[in-house]
Amino acid sequence: MTGDDTLDRMLRCAPAPAERVVDEFRARAADVADKTAGDDFRARWRALAELGVLRRTGGGPDGPGPATRGLAAIEGIGLAGTDPGLCYALTSQLFGMQHPLHAALSEPGRDLTEPVEDGRTLLCHALTEREGGSDPLSMATRAERDGDGYVLTGAKTFVTAAPVADLAIVFARTAPGRTPFALTAFLVPVDTPGVARGETFGKTALRSAPMGELLFDGARLPATAVIGQEGSGLGVMTATTAWERALILGYALGPMRLLLERTVRWAREREHFGRRMGASHQVAARTSDMAMALHRSRIQLYALAAALDAGTGARGLAAEAALTKISVSEDYLRMTEHATALAGVRAFLPDTDLTADPLSPLAALTYAGPNDLLRVGVARRLGLPVEN
Repeated sequence: MTGDDTLDRMLRCAPAPAERVVDEFRARAADVADKTAGDDFRARWRALAELGVLRRTGGGPDGPGPATRGLAAIEGIGLAGTDPGLCYALTSQLFGMQHPLHAALSEPGRDLTEPVEDGRTLLCHALTEREGGSDPLSMATRAERDGDGYVLTGAKTFVTAAPVADLAIVFARTAPGRTPFALTAFLVPVDTPGVARGETFGKTALRSAPMGELLFDGARLPATAVIGQEGSGLGVMTATTAWERALILGYALGPMRLLLERTVRWAREREHFGRRMGASHQVAARTSDMAMALHRSRIQLYALAAALDAGTGARGLAAEAALTKISVSEDYLRMTEHATALAGVRAFLPDTDLTADPLSPLAALTYAGPNDLLRVGVARRLGLPVEN
């Protein structure tokens, strides 16, 4: 048995049906990653969606549930070399929008299942504003009643996929004050009169995932644009956030595995002071820590996916989701630090097998909620009287 075979066997800690999905999508996405490398974001998104990455299918006697299947598909395309920014955007839509809003977005008259799952329609989650991020009740965007509809005014910023999205899930104030019923969620076509795309932001991390602003200047929305009912926006936001926080770090599993594989290969082959580099105890310790971080991350994410598939509500898993998001993001960063230390200057040379990307793991500490704030939430659930 080769070292690569041993590594593969050591890391197969997900349920067997999920491991089969990982292998399937790794094989199927390899050609897509190569053939679409020079294409724009929408073309690459559509090509991966056509493989079934965004389908909410699964279950049956021999298959994983929908959440587990989706997580495994994302891991598989990451292992195939799909750009991490694209993996992140796909994961965000699948778990931060499609899963939590499936019932609401599949109502008669606005069933989006097919066009969203096959990649023709791209969603974005428009919550954050320039003056308000982690505090949603501070938002200024408002939707005022006008006849049998609403007039939407305001702006959302730092929205993943805003420059290319077709539909936006927009959160707006429909009542004054900081009550739990002050916000409402709307499904807004981006080509609605009065809606405009604002600034597009160039990022240093996950650069291929476009991010931008959406501007609303008296955009008229029908009453049917409401997701759920008026005043339920905070509940909708809690559901989307809980789902995303639980599984968003699935986008990192493929890059983490590739990072470990190439680091182990380098340590086995590199001649160093008259011996193989991997003969060093310090090198052995670093690579073992990398393997443990990936093993731990896979176990945690697949456990959450299994709980969601078993019918546990995402809001009921809020503490576990926060702990998992903190743990996996920090393991991702530590793995990258270890790999960078072992690669030396080669980590900072472009277009080599050992090129490091330290900024994307750093971004994982912030996306889907800053880890510091998540720690506050965990402490509060433990009974500590801590405030935001």
